[in-house]
Amino acid sequence: MIIVAKIGTSSITDDAGTIDEPAIAKFCTEVAALRDAGHQVVMVTSGAIAAGLPALDFSERPRDAVTLQAVSAVGQSRLMSVYDRELARHGLIGGQVLLAPLDFMVREQYLHARGTITRLVDLGVVPVVNENDAIADDEIRFGDNDRLAALVAHLIRADLLVLLTDMPGLLSADPRFHEDASLIEEIIEVDHGLEALAGGAGSDRGSGGMASKLAAAKIAAWSGVRAIIAAAHRADVLVDAVNGKPGVGTIVKPRADRLPARKLWIAFAVGSSGTIVVDDGARRALIERGVSLLPAGVVDAKGGFGPNSAVEIAGPDGQVFAKGLARLDAAGLRAVAGRRTDALPEGTPHEVVHRDDLVVLP
Repeated sequence: MIIVAKIGTSSITDDAGTIDEPAIAKFCTEVAALRDAGHQVVMVTSGAIAAGLPALDFSERPRDAVTLQAVSAVGQSRLMSVYDRELARHGLIGGQVLLAPLDFMVREQYLHARGTITRLVDLGVVPVVNENDAIADDEIRFGDNDRLAALVAHLIRADLLVLLTDMPGLLSADPRFHEDASLIEEIIEVDHGLEALAGGAGSDRGSGGMASKLAAAKIAAWSGVRAIIAAAHRADVLVDAVNGKPGVGTIVKPRADRLPARKLWIAFAVGSSGTIVVDDGARRALIERGVSLLPAGVVDAKGGFGPNSAVEIAGPDGQVFAKGLARLDAAGLRAVAGRRTDALPEGTPHEVVHRDDLVVLP
């Protein structure tokens, strides 16, 4: 079995924000147990910024992007040294892999990333993946490593994604206010109700929270990968997750239809810059026939998006039903909205959103 196991900053740091080496030791011990059982494991870890803060005598997390990038550059090597040491205790070799969003958007880079990780696994190395925070463009980044882990699971065609956090999984209510909150053990389809239940961001030390865990599990489900959200501090959590032990966490079942990598990225990993409103005829054509969106079907363009930006697509009722990459900017689209193809000014793209860049959402 191929397993992607992700652990977040809040699970490997203490209250002061310092790297909790025993927590990483536990994580590595459980990865070693999976390796001993014959499984292939890819680790995804956060924590580079947290590891860099004390090294640079920062008492608080900086807010500006450039300083954060510098801190992560200092912290990444320190974080990897802990992983290297703990994996070595079990006779394992760790291999650092730093990924950026374009590694999933550009086909050639996507294949390079897959080849590197696959070759590391073939060599018996445990890949340790993190976002390349030191050079990440603030406008084009994963935002949290939960999404990165889900995309890696798709990249290497994993069988299981385990998202380790400081909660036992998704609960039926906020346990701070509801004593009877219970673990939701299985999810067939992630819907708006569950997303609302997951809430907002997590701790001050991390960038995720249960909402990002559920979003990542949704990405995995659309990749055909089973996902489990579970507590990092639970004993033998990874082994129990692989063995399907009841109560180990929240299991999100995979969908039967698997999205290709590019559409997966468009649907779930890049933020929308605006909304294109279409008429009923265009909505039916996009949903039922999977065609490209043409200017003739456009009613309005909302927002100030540019060409190649991600946009949501909504019907006349305002309900978003698809997402895609626009080939025209908002102003240019408003100027040609409703026009037939033969009435477009010369040089205007015939497709507003090409079918290869469009995903119909559930």
